[in-house]
Amino acid sequence: MAIDSRELRNVFGAFATGVTIITTKDATGKPFGLTANSYTSLSLDPPLVLVCVDKKVDCYACFEQSKVFVVNILSEGQDQLSTRFATKGIEKFEGVAVRPGSLGVPLLEGTVGYLECKVTNGYEGGDHTIYVGEVQTASASEKRPLLFFKGKYNKLPE
Repeated sequence: MAIDSRELRNVFGAFATGVTIITTKDATGKPFGLTANSYTSLSLDPPLVLVCVDKKVDCYACFEQSKVFVVNILSEGQDQLSTRFATKGIEKFEGVAVRPGSLGVPLLEGTVGYLECKVTNGYEGGDHTIYVGEVQTASASEKRPLLFFKGKYNKLPE
């Protein structure tokens, strides 16, 4: 029985998630990034996370080339930044406040936190590749997270 893709998308959207921007770099060091809610913690020992990267995004090859990425966890009020990094065909970093991370990948300013990772494995996952990253450095703030639910940005209740 085939599952209707629109209905499946609706069901997937019924799960509230945080919003991240995954940053990486190409072989020359040029920064790239994409908005993703397909991120999760995986293990504390060793410290592992996973991200799922669509094979059609412009920075797909960068993950294989650089073997590093940063999970930038967005805070409330960063919905425009999320939309920017989800938009194709634009210079995503133009005018965006960043600072260099220890792995040479940009860290976005104003986030809830970040995890700098080295790719340890990649696995086929349909139209995505599942990348497992070992956390090298991490930091969190007291800011409130940006949430995504049923196709819209949301805030935690006060």
